[in-house]
Amino acid sequence: MINTELQTAGRIFRFFLPSFTPAVFKIANRMSRFLSGFHSFGLQYEQKYITRADGTMLRICVYYPREKRDGVPGLLWLHGGGYALGVPEQDESFIKRFVEASGCVVVAPDYTLSLQKPYPAALEDSYAALLWLRDNGAQYGMRSDQIFVGGESAGGGLTAALSLYARDKAEVAIAFQMPLYPMLDDRPTESSANNDAPVWNTTSNNLAWQLYLGDAYGTDDVPIYAAPARAADYSGLPPACTYVGSIEPFFAETQTYVEKLRNSGVSVDFKVFDGAFHGFDIICPNTKIAKDARSFLMDCFKYAVENYFAEQPAGV
Repeated sequence: MINTELQTAGRIFRFFLPSFTPAVFKIANRMSRFLSGFHSFGLQYEQKYITRADGTMLRICVYYPREKRDGVPGLLWLHGGGYALGVPEQDESFIKRFVEASGCVVVAPDYTLSLQKPYPAALEDSYAALLWLRDNGAQYGMRSDQIFVGGESAGGGLTAALSLYARDKAEVAIAFQMPLYPMLDDRPTESSANNDAPVWNTTSNNLAWQLYLGDAYGTDDVPIYAAPARAADYSGLPPACTYVGSIEPFFAETQTYVEKLRNSGVSVDFKVFDGAFHGFDIICPNTKIAKDARSFLMDCFKYAVENYFAEQPAGV
C-alpha cells in the first residue's frame, strides 16, 4: 500500500523505530534541542521571549526576509512532534518557502511539550504567540487583517484548536489556516485504530494522546481545544488548506474535519496523497509525491495571500 517512492524510507523507519516510547520521546527531544538557535542564512531570524502568566518565559522565533516589505501577511507556524517533542527550528524548510513566496513575517513558538506539562500548556503558549504577532507584526511590515496560522502533525492539531479558540475568544481574527495532516482526535478512528504504517502508528498515537491529555485521556471530559475533532460547531472558522497521506493514522480525522468545515460553509482546499505515510513530505523531500504536496500547499498559500483577509476585532 505504500507509495513506491516511499517504500525504502518506510522499511528503514519500521526497522529502526517501530513506534515511539517515552524514552524515545526524551532522546529525540535532547537531540532536537541542538537545533535551538540555528537558522537559515537566507532569512532574518530573531529569538524573543514572552512572559507567561506564571512568570516563566516562552521563547519564540521570528523569521522575515532580508529586505523587509510592507503589507505582508503574518504567519504563526507550529511545529509537529506528537505534542511531545520538537523545536521551532525543525520546520525552517516550511518557513523559508512561505517567507520567500510572500515576504511574510513568521512567528514560531517553542511551546511547552507534553513531557513537561499536558494540555492546555501548549495551546496557551501558542495563543500567547498569536497575540504577540497581532500586536507586534506591524514592525515587520505585517498588515493587521492578514494573520495566518499553520503547522504539521501536532502543529496542525494546534492550528485547528487555535482557530476554534480564537473564534470563541474574539480577541484576534485569523484569516487562513493550514493544518497539515493534523492530530485532531484522541478517539479511535477508521485509520488510527490498528494502524501499523511507518513513522507514526496506533501505538505512538495512543501514547502521545495519553501524554498530552493527562488524566482526561480515555474520558469524555476532553475539551474541544485539546481535540478539535470533538467540536460540534465549525461555523465562522477561517478558510483552510490541508493534505494527508492515505495510509497514515490521521487520514480519517482529517477527512472528517474537512467535511465538517465544508458543511459549515468554510472554504477548504484538500488533497489526499495515495500511499503516503505520516510526514512523508519531510522525510522524503526529494520524491515526486513530496514535491507535489509542497506545490499544492504553496499554490493554496499564494491564493490566500491574494484573497483571504480578516479585520481584527474592534478596539484591537
